[in-house]
Amino acid sequence: MTTAYYTHADCKRHEMGSWHPESPERLQAIEDQLIASRINTLLDYREAPAALESDLARVHTADAIYRIRENCPSERSEYDHFPLDADTSLNAYTWRASLRAAGAAVAATDAVIDAEIENAFCAIRPPGHHATSKEAMGFCMFNNVAVAAKHALEVRGLQRVAIVDFDVHHGNGTEEIFNGDQRVLMVSFFQHPYYPYSGTEHPASNMVNVPVPAHSYGNVIRELVSERWLPALEAFKPEMIFISAGFDAHREDDMGQLGLVEADYAWITQQIMRVAKTHSHGRIVSCLEGGYNLSALARSVTAHVKILADLE
Repeated sequence: MTTAYYTHADCKRHEMGSWHPESPERLQAIEDQLIASRINTLLDYREAPAALESDLARVHTADAIYRIRENCPSERSEYDHFPLDADTSLNAYTWRASLRAAGAAVAATDAVIDAEIENAFCAIRPPGHHATSKEAMGFCMFNNVAVAAKHALEVRGLQRVAIVDFDVHHGNGTEEIFNGDQRVLMVSFFQHPYYPYSGTEHPASNMVNVPVPAHSYGNVIRELVSERWLPALEAFKPEMIFISAGFDAHREDDMGQLGLVEADYAWITQQIMRVAKTHSHGRIVSCLEGGYNLSALARSVTAHVKILADLE
C-alpha cells in the first residue's frame, strides 16, 4: 500500500502571531514524530503544488478569494497582520500557504483517482473546515477538503464522495458548501455547545451530524461511529472518502473538552479504511484540520498515518 504525504514549506510561513495556537510549529511537531517513529521513510513524500484560482472558485465566491489575495501584507512587512476576524488573520505568506494547502488536497485527489497511490495525508495549514463559500473564519482561509471534493466530482467525474470530519469543532463551512448536495455525504461528531455553535439546527438529509457533550471519551465516540456513521456510509457507497482530520478532540488538547487518545484515532481510521476498501477502491485523502497540543497532535497524526499506510 502506498500512502503519500503532501506538504510544503510555504505552509509553515503563514502565521497569525506568536501567541496563536494555530502555529507553524504544528507541522514541525508532526514531521519530528514521524521521524522518531521511523515511518517517514515508508511514506511517499510529495511537495504540494499551488492550487489554481479556478480550483478555489468551484467552492468560494470571487469576493472571498479576493479578500485573502489582496489583503496580505507586503513581504517587506512580514511581521504585520491583517485581521479577518478576532482569531483569524493574514500575514505576508498566507496567500501562498493557502494555495499550497488547497493544492495539496487537489493533487492528492488526482493521484489517488489515477491509482498512483492508494491514499494520502496532507500536512497542511491553514486548515479549512470552518471556511464557508463566502468567508474565512476560525483559523481557516479556504476549505481544502471541499475544494478537493468538488474537484473529484466536477473535474474527475465521480458521482458520490463522503466527507468524514472528526475535529472537536463542527465543520460549519463544509456543511454550508455541501448542504443538500446529494452527491456528498458528510458525517461528523463535534463537541456541543461549542464554537462555531452550529450543526444542530435541522441539518439536510446528506448531513450526519452527531453533537456530543464535553467530557465524552473514546467509548462514546466509538459507539456513535458504529451506530451513526458506518450505516450511513455503507448505504451511501462513496466512490472516494475525504477526511477533515482534526486532532483537537484529544484529551490533552485544551482547545476542547473531549477525551480521545491515539488509539481512538487509529480505530476511527480503521473503520474509514474498511468502508473505503469495500466501496471506494481504498481511495482516501485526509487533510489536517485542528490539533493544538503539539505532542498530542504529533502522536495522533502518527497513529492515523500508520493505519492509512497499513503499518499497524
